[in-house]
Amino acid sequence: MIPRYTRKEMAVIWEAENRFNKWLKIEILVCEALAELGDIPPGAIKNIKERARFDIKRIEEIERETKHDVIAFLTCVGEYVGEDSRYIHMGLTSSDILDTSMAIILREAADIIIADLESMLSVLKKKAYQYKDTVMVGRTHGIHAEPITFGMKIAVWYDETRRNLNRMTKAKDTIGYGKISGAVGTFAFIPPFVEDYVCQRSDLKPAPISTQIIQRDRYAEYLTTLAIIASSVDKFATEIRHLQRTEVLEAEEFFSEGQKGSSAMPHKRNPILSENLSGLARVVRSNSLAALENIPLWHERDISHSSVERIILPDSTILVDFMLNRITGLIDGLQVYPENMLNNMHRTHGLIFSQGLLLALTRKGVSREDAYEMVQRNAMRVWKEDADFQCLILQDEVIMKHLTENEVEKCFDVNWHLRHRDEIFQRVFG
Repeated sequence: MIPRYTRKEMAVIWEAENRFNKWLKIEILVCEALAELGDIPPGAIKNIKERARFDIKRIEEIERETKHDVIAFLTCVGEYVGEDSRYIHMGLTSSDILDTSMAIILREAADIIIADLESMLSVLKKKAYQYKDTVMVGRTHGIHAEPITFGMKIAVWYDETRRNLNRMTKAKDTIGYGKISGAVGTFAFIPPFVEDYVCQRSDLKPAPISTQIIQRDRYAEYLTTLAIIASSVDKFATEIRHLQRTEVLEAEEFFSEGQKGSSAMPHKRNPILSENLSGLARVVRSNSLAALENIPLWHERDISHSSVERIILPDSTILVDFMLNRITGLIDGLQVYPENMLNNMHRTHGLIFSQGLLLALTRKGVSREDAYEMVQRNAMRVWKEDADFQCLILQDEVIMKHLTENEVEKCFDVNWHLRHRDEIFQRVFG
């Protein structure tokens, strides 16, 4: 299956037209609230709502002179509205519009990422159950440890992705605050009623207190959440990269007809999608660090965060959307090789059952230290001599004084290790 790519909706969110539409919506809502308070005449608010619009090229033209995007926007809108434009932006500061609109945009972006995560969860659940009983070796430090199933590995990914869904939902809530409180947050020239009015009609909550801006710890939480999601994707992709190594080859990315792996070596089938995801995760993590650096600003606000956010907010949301779609498609089309998994599991000639032997000896009254030495002594011979571990145990007179052949055989039963997988799946999937 060819992996899916990022949805156009995320890119549209960050286009200038959407941004200016949000600004205009908030400016008009402020005017509506002021009209309710009697600060704007009925005729003026009617005129503003009917005539207020913008032209992107005209805004860009004005901004080249003013060097201020919000002033350029307001000037452009004013040209359409005429004399009543004097009521627009009354008592506001630029950040009232910028931060409140950004909260709306970031919530829209969060909705797309939440949908991506839900789609990914569906694929992970399907694959976990598909490979629930597909036995493979578990590895720690890259070395064979004890048996697991491939479905259990994917169930771990499912559980982590579910946590990421919860994190993203919380981050959406954390970012969903607006402020219409003026130059330093005191409501000096705009009453709190206006903020309540605007936020209620924008599906936002009013910030309990603000300075000139919404505090950037909210943005940092949002970006850090994206970084965690990207790191989870990186984790899954890294596992796939390891499993695709020639010496392992337990799973690999789908390789389509006509696809090429190398300009020099026609035989190559490289994990390029997974490697791409690992690389992109580094960018998202770096952006989260920039968001953390944006928290400490001078006094009630400086502008050092602004240039950073123009990059990291669209880039991170677009990248994470892309990454989630790519990893979902990759996992959905993943090529899995159960026979290779079994062959690899047997490469260490039964060493992965050493803990069972250790515990069997201790249950017979042997001290843990002595039991460990008995088992390890034979295990080291397997490493050196490429011998069969179970045969060596059965030939060890010291060990066989404590265990019967049947008891030794039970220690090498793979089903014993996996007997709780139904219970594990029940805990994960319900």
